[in-house]
Amino acid sequence: MPIIDVDEFVSRTSREPARRVLVAGTSGSGKTTLAARIGAALGIEHVEIDALFHGPNWTPRATFLDDVERFSAGAAWVTEWQYSQVRPLLAQRADLVVWLDLPRHVVMRQVVARTVRRRRHREELWNGNVEAPLHEVFTDPEHIVRWAWATYDRNRSLVQEMARARPGLPIVRVQNRTDAARLVDAL
Repeated sequence: MPIIDVDEFVSRTSREPARRVLVAGTSGSGKTTLAARIGAALGIEHVEIDALFHGPNWTPRATFLDDVERFSAGAAWVTEWQYSQVRPLLAQRADLVVWLDLPRHVVMRQVVARTVRRRRHREELWNGNVEAPLHEVFTDPEHIVRWAWATYDRNRSLVQEMARARPGLPIVRVQNRTDAARLVDAL
């Protein structure tokens, strides 16, 4: 099945209900927000994969792979498609992929605004972690703002590779907030 747009997905009357959903996209595109909305719409658990990966002081949690193996073996879940160690497993077990393919300028506006807000309010993210100081965008190549810019094109390639590897897997391309709202309503 090729990558389809929201209009085509919504118009399909014979689609199976999604129970294992991946939300793909660049950092800052809104994956976690949309995954939570999809989980609520379907009445299934949203597993925030960043919370499984990041331990205190931004160190990877030793149980990450086991945690992903455990929840993804379940009958119903929604999560973000991140982390190269688990992408193949999640792609194999998913029955629907929602691809947030927003324009780069939209993603960058969102990731900068989110990062500034989180840093200003010192919001706790996962396991006691907070955003790095804003000046580190100039010194840390893995700063979330720089990461979002650098990985934007790679995410498109990863989704296209998944489409080739699993031709029967529905991949719905979401290009704006209106598409996202229509998709959630259709689910």
